[in-house]
Amino acid sequence: MTRLPRTIRLDPSDKVVFTHAAEPGEWAVVGTFLFWGRGPDSLSRKERVAFRSGFLGVDSFGFSTLVTVQEARMEERAALVEALAQQLVAHLGAPSLEVARPAAEEEVALAESLCADHALNTLIALQRQHDGEAIREQFRTLKPRDETAFSGSHLQGHERAFHFVEEEVEDHVDLFSLRGSD
Repeated sequence: MTRLPRTIRLDPSDKVVFTHAAEPGEWAVVGTFLFWGRGPDSLSRKERVAFRSGFLGVDSFGFSTLVTVQEARMEERAALVEALAQQLVAHLGAPSLEVARPAAEEEVALAESLCADHALNTLIALQRQHDGEAIREQFRTLKPRDETAFSGSHLQGHERAFHFVEEEVEDHVDLFSLRGSD
């Protein structure tokens, strides 16, 4: 057994802030390789958000703000390497799986080392920044809390970042009549 990061979604914000959000529960890698050789001015607004704080979900090739440390069997790790290699061919133009596998292995090994010293269910957040030509990464962790009013089993002991409440409003508000006569 080893430990690897899995995407987690504590609120719906990932679907809004990223061009393509990872699905909860995907195995993930850090994914900084997607931004190598790209300066901050070359990134769209949503790409800049992904650059600053996005882990790469391997199955969807989408981004997640947070990952959680989970146990993985060695077969799952091997499947993750293979899936990432396939994505490198499909999305980034790697010439073959044979060429992509060593790069995928290296990226999965990085993700594995990131999780190795953390307890299961620890949340990990990422912050990237450009430092001249280099990219600097900083990781923060949050350990799970006991059950609280807002937590549920799908949150694995973590609070929601936001709590959304839907309400039906029966009154009609005419915004044009509320504006001033100016």
